This record gives sequence, C-alpha cells and structure tokens, in this order.
Amino acid sequence: MNKVLTKILLCAATGGVLAGCFSGNDAPEIAQGTAMFDSFYYEGMDSYYKENPLPDEQSFYTPILPGWYSDPSICTNGKGDYFLVTSTFTYFPGVPIFHSRDLVNWKQVGHVLSRPSQLVNMENQHVSGGIFAPAISYNPHNETYYMITTNVGAGNFYVKTKDPFGEWSDPIRVPQVGGIDPSFFFDEDGKAYVVNNDDAPDFKAEYDGHRTIRVQEFDWKNDKMVGPRKILVNKGVHPEEKPIWIEGPHMYKINGKYYLMDAEGGTSENHSEVIFRSDSPWGPFVPWDKNPILTQRHLDPNRPNPITCAGHADILQTPEGDWWGVFLACRPIDNKFENLGRETFLMPVQWSEDGFPYFTQGDEEIPMIGRREGVVRGEEVTFGNFTVSEEFNDSVLGMQWMTLRGPATNLYSLTQTPGYLTLKCAEKSAKERGVPALVCRRMQHHNFTTSTRMYFDPANSNEKAGLMLFKDETHQYFMAVSQSEEGRIISLIKVNGDEERVISTNKLPQDAVCFDLLVYSEGTSYEFAYSLDKGNNWTSLAVGVSANHLSTAEAGGFTGTTIALHATSR
Repeated sequence: MNKVLTKILLCAATGGVLAGCFSGNDAPEIAQGTAMFDSFYYEGMDSYYKENPLPDEQSFYTPILPGWYSDPSICTNGKGDYFLVTSTFTYFPGVPIFHSRDLVNWKQVGHVLSRPSQLVNMENQHVSGGIFAPAISYNPHNETYYMITTNVGAGNFYVKTKDPFGEWSDPIRVPQVGGIDPSFFFDEDGKAYVVNNDDAPDFKAEYDGHRTIRVQEFDWKNDKMVGPRKILVNKGVHPEEKPIWIEGPHMYKINGKYYLMDAEGGTSENHSEVIFRSDSPWGPFVPWDKNPILTQRHLDPNRPNPITCAGHADILQTPEGDWWGVFLACRPIDNKFENLGRETFLMPVQWSEDGFPYFTQGDEEIPMIGRREGVVRGEEVTFGNFTVSEEFNDSVLGMQWMTLRGPATNLYSLTQTPGYLTLKCAEKSAKERGVPALVCRRMQHHNFTTSTRMYFDPANSNEKAGLMLFKDETHQYFMAVSQSEEGRIISLIKVNGDEERVISTNKLPQDAVCFDLLVYSEGTSYEFAYSLDKGNNWTSLAVGVSANHLSTAEAGGFTGTTIALHATSR
C-alpha cells in the first residue's frame, strides 16, 4: 500500500489527528453552483525537525516563519515590542504583521493592508506583482508606526498607525519616490528620510541590473517628501564588477555613524547583503572592505541541509543591548529546488573590530537552530513541525487564509451555512488574472499532509471544485470533482502555461456528494488521494507527481506555493 494510505490508516488506528480532524457533521444542504468545505487539516513532517530536536527551552528553529514569508522587515518601539512584516504581492489581505516580546515567540496579529482601499489596481497583475518589500518603522517623535512599500501597479506609498494591532491608514502616495523597496529612517534630531532602489543615473543603465540607492528627506509632520533626491550608491559595493540589483535598503544611526544596508546580487543563488557607513545620511557612504555581511552563494552546493539565496535583511538592537536581524533565504531540496518560497530567518548580529555589523563571514553557514539567552520558547510557535486544524466555525477567516487580488467576499461565505466554508463556482478560475473563488494558506514544509472534506454536487461539466496546489496562474495541480458526459468524476489536473492536462481520472458514484481530499508531499513528489466514506477507506488518484513543476526553479516568480480550496465554472 502506498505511503499516503499507510499513514492515514496508521493515524486512524491510533486515534491520530488525521482521523480526528473532520467534524463528522451530517451532509448539509448543498446549494446549486457551490462547494462546501467542512474542514481543513495540515501537518508538517520535515525530517530535519524530527532528527534534530531543540536542545533546551531557550532554543528555536529558523526560519522562524517557514514557507513563503519573503522580504522581512522588523522594528521595535523601544518598550519591548517587536513587529515584523513580509511581502504578499497580489494576495489579499496584504502584508501580515507579527508581534513578539522576545524575538523568538511570534504571533500574527493582523494585516497592515486589510481593506480594498489600501490595495488598488490588483486585478490585472500577475501573482508576483502587487506589494513588494514592505518596510516597517517606528517614529519615536510622534509615537507612530509607518509601513512603506511598492505596489507594482500603483507606485510607492505608505500607511501609518499608532496602534499596530488595529487598523492602518489609507495609502499616502509618494510619487516623488520612484523605483521599488522604499524604507523610512527616523533620525535622532527629528528629521526623517526615505531610501529606495531606483534606476541608473539619467535612466542610462550600463548593463542589466544596474540600479542605484537614493535618499530624500521626509517631512513626517506634514506627510510629504521635501528637498532634492540624491544617489547614495551607484551599482553596488564594487562598481567595477558590475554588481546587479542593489536594493532593499535600510538606514540606521549607530554610535554616531550612519549605516546603509542593502541587498545585492539578485534574489536567487547570488543573493547577498552588504553594508556602507557614513558620517551623514547624505553620504558619502563607504562600503566595508569585508562585504558581504551575509551570503551563502560561495558554499559547497552539496552540503547537508543547504540554505541559499540569503539576503534582504533588517536589523535592530534590543533593550538588553544585543543585536539581531531578520532576512530571507531558501531551503532547496538537495540544493535543486523548493516549493516553499523565500522564508524569514532570524540570527544574531555580530560586530567587527572596525565597527561594522555582520551575520556571516567566510564559510560560516546559516544555522537552522538558534538560541537566545533568557528567552523561554512558548508552547505555540511559528517554526518547526506543527499541525493546523480548521473547522470553519468562525464568521471570518483566520489570519493565515488569503484570497487573490481582492477580498472575494462575494465568492465565499462562512455564514451562509455556519460551520462550512462555502465557495461559489465562479466564472473566474485560478488560471486567470482576476479574483477567483480561491481561499488558500502557505505551504510551509517539504514533507506534509494536507486534507479537506468537501460537499459538492456539480450540475454540469463546467463546475469543478476541490483541493489545489497553486504556484501561479500557469503552474498548478488541481484535484477536482466534476461532472462529465459519462458521469461524476474526480481528476488531477496539471496546469502548465496555457496547457491543461488531466494526469489521472477516476469515475465516482453519481450520487456521491461528500469527498475527503488529501495530498501527501515527500518534498520532491506528491501523492493525491480521496475518500468517499469520511476517511474510512481511501483511494489513490495519482502517485509520484513531480513537485518541481511548482518550484521557483521552474515557474519563476517571487512567491511560494499555496494550498488552496477552489471552485470554478470555467
């Protein structure tokens, strides 16, 4: 018997969570043209965490946010509160915000961009468009939090709040700031600045990836940019080597000196983080002679548990005086591909004898286990292996659920039939740039099991509903129930570019309306299975399905893969 079914039967025999994740409700009344999801379950089973248990209660695994949580930015109010945000591109709501009191135990407390008025011009953008590299900052002069970011379809803007646990303002546009990746710096003297990635001087790039870092003063009392813009870095640390994609800048003032930290080398295997120093926020900024301060690009690709693509960092000092930083990196399987996307890592920051901060030097590897003295790891953490069980009993979706390009509240409901997530078979599908009837969560482990119970009675051959692994519009696996000319069927559909290919199809009883759908991942391959009797007996639909199809290595883009509940009439 295959691994999925063996595991399911083992869990059922031992009273495991897979058997217990379903509510066991009687079949609901199924409205025409809708699919009803009774439950969702996810269990991470990565071998690294099993084979390397944490040595003590002050230790933690990193990434602290596994799965697609890219471009992290962090700030503190100096009173013991830390806030962290990451990119969301065209997903809604935008920019999850996490809170911690100790940098180890994190909890999502909301989204910065929670309203459609904050996310405009999304509908025609590719999944990897939308919101790039949010940067969160705290201004002690007015005790206000700021988040500034790029909307690829609408330019740069920021929002602000005095209560990061609550709502943020509508967007305040900054058309004077071009390019991408803006961030605020609030100086001790009350002045403020925006630094960002922008075009080459006079828009005359000498090579592909030639960019600059620029600065402009920001009048926070009147919410506007003022004065001239100035180039701080042209090309990168070693201009003679034609470095690419200097971006993701952050400015800090430390011990009377100004530090400018940037990503360099692009976000793939050559990614790195570099540092410059100056006596003024206007420069000149001199690069450290031991740059980069973070990279893994030169290490042996055959090393165990490789971490790659490290860069795009942000740092801060704790009230205790130590320094820590967050950054993005990837965990490819055998250094070949991964489907998790760029994840958020946490590491202590060290200081050189000549006064520069750094994460790694030489052949130092990014560790997957960290430790912070004096901090006790809580029972509920965001890292390592964990399980998620969802019964859809609330009137609103949990914070980790997302839709595409808009709220989609006209396409799903948690109140139409309480206890179920109801999805309409929408005219838009996940293959199109629009707002489909799709509700999803991030894939967060290489090895995992995920399942859902669905009630669905398709009326015609156009209606499909089921469980999807979604990378973007052109890279998907969809395990869908539908109606064919020969009767009711369940199929595994592979979307590859404009092509849609059925990998496997099984006939179902025409009166079947209750379906348990399950995916088991071994990291490099997936197995898809289903049950018609609420998990007592399972049938494998497809085995050994290539996971590479959903990887960034094959599909490109800036996101990771999500696990989606989807219904469509297309």
